[in-house]
Amino acid sequence: MQKDMDVRRFRDAGCGGTLPLEMVSTMKTELDLALSRVMDGLVAPDGMLPLGTYRQFDRDLPMIASAPPSLAHYFAHFCALHGDRDFLVDGDVRLTFAQAYAAARVAAGGLVDGHGIQRGDRVGMAARNSANWVVAYMAVLMAGGVATLLNGWWSGEELVGGADLVDCRLVLADRQRAERFAAQGYGGQILLIEHDCAPDKGLVALTAKGGDDRVNLPLLSGDDIATVLFTSGSTGTSKGAWSNHRGVVQGTFNYLAQTLAVLGVLTARGEAPDPASQPCALVNVPLFHVTGEVPVLLQSFAMARKLVMMPKWDVVRAMELIERERVTYFVGVPLMSFEIATHPDRNTFDLSSCVTFAAGGAPRPIEHVDRIRRELPHAFPVLGYGLTETNGIGCGNFNENYLAKPGSTGAPSRPLVDMAILDEDGRGLPQGDVGEVSIRSVANFIGYWDNPGATRAAITPDGYFRTGDLGYIDEDGYLFIVDRKKDIIIRGGENISCIEVESAIYNHPGIAEASVFGLTDELYGEVPAAVFLAKSGAALDAEALRAFLGEHIAAFKIPVQVWQVNEPLPRLGTEKIDKRALREKYRREWAETVKVS
Repeated sequence: MQKDMDVRRFRDAGCGGTLPLEMVSTMKTELDLALSRVMDGLVAPDGMLPLGTYRQFDRDLPMIASAPPSLAHYFAHFCALHGDRDFLVDGDVRLTFAQAYAAARVAAGGLVDGHGIQRGDRVGMAARNSANWVVAYMAVLMAGGVATLLNGWWSGEELVGGADLVDCRLVLADRQRAERFAAQGYGGQILLIEHDCAPDKGLVALTAKGGDDRVNLPLLSGDDIATVLFTSGSTGTSKGAWSNHRGVVQGTFNYLAQTLAVLGVLTARGEAPDPASQPCALVNVPLFHVTGEVPVLLQSFAMARKLVMMPKWDVVRAMELIERERVTYFVGVPLMSFEIATHPDRNTFDLSSCVTFAAGGAPRPIEHVDRIRRELPHAFPVLGYGLTETNGIGCGNFNENYLAKPGSTGAPSRPLVDMAILDEDGRGLPQGDVGEVSIRSVANFIGYWDNPGATRAAITPDGYFRTGDLGYIDEDGYLFIVDRKKDIIIRGGENISCIEVESAIYNHPGIAEASVFGLTDELYGEVPAAVFLAKSGAALDAEALRAFLGEHIAAFKIPVQVWQVNEPLPRLGTEKIDKRALREKYRREWAETVKVS
């Protein structure tokens, strides 16, 4: 590290304050200016996070010069710095930073010496959130492996497909996911991860063939491959977005810069938390998603933040944990914070420590913003916008700014994000015009694994990642998303490719025509729906189709509503199914059904 960073004072962003709602509009500009002043100081040559540059796409991109070169360096530095402070709380299992690192160091030695993992080998991870998931993730990266984060909600077919796509050397899986692999006849090597126990018991499979903390580990650089995360795109096939260590570390430090900027403003206002207290986040987003991995997990190493694991969402249990562990920061899909704010028993719990309710992964309904602020007046709702391909960074909308512009995802995140609104030909559009939201930074992914065509389509020659979201930037520099270019449904933060679900439906021999689209839902934002025409003489109805899909795709992708029709689906002049007309027709029907019920 190039600067002596007092990371013990890093605190959660977006916290505190009792600003009256009627003042938020007049305060927005003041907060923007204050954040800008603090950020300028942070990234100055003599600041805590001085900027350097990295040459990419024939231009010098900003990077945070004080960031370590790899995640292995990052873990070693901050776990030693924070030592005996609590890090992971998972039921009865509690680990300090030093204990987590020591366990990961042993497991990394086992991966290298016992299982022959070498730099660049992909190691799949298929398990629910737990302390042992975190330790295993650290171990894979410290061993030089590529942490390949398989979606734990996938079906067996999908898990095998993801592991095979990137040619995983081995897979770390808990029993539930291991059984899904086995049911598909997966021939690769699987090492079991056990939950609800200490790492020396839960990760014993990693060291069963030898290896310990005396095994030499590789010296990694920013150019080594770090992670593969999976994303569903408009083509309907899962793509493995791979990033190097530089990108993931820089993305993490960009979040850190945002946190420090907000902390600086709160300190000036006299609203900062007690420096002697420890920040604490309730982990109820999956760690295999970029939101769970980068801003929640990885940022916590630098912030000395305690992570409280919540394997399954339950609003009452969440409030119990907030009270018991003095949780300061809550992040989840929008429905989670709304459930807390509107729960009839919320006043029976002491939620006063939790001063930030963040949302990511899906749009938060505007009416939720005001409701959360009114029901939890000690806290602020905040919103983030980022993608798997950007390692989670993009925009942030904080505190009174979010209350003033609840329909916006916020301003581009300094100091690394360069955002542009592009037309179809990749030309920049003026302020206020709608085009494709595009992001360039040193934190962006490098490409889609073994898919150069998709990589070329997603990244412009000058380095902008085309997100597939359509939006505009207003006069204050705030991004508003207005539509999606890709045929994607976002269900509670989980992306669902319409084409992927349609392909699964067409695999049924009785299907003649089908179309999949999203329906508005109060809790999840959107849910998938389908309409189909069966082949003549086929004995098929909606429930039989749903049962068939349950054998091939993850449960969250199965349409919640299925309409069967007796006539061919409407067509456009190109002979493609007129999905827009179908979506509008059945959305109206769905809305009437919901209203009546």
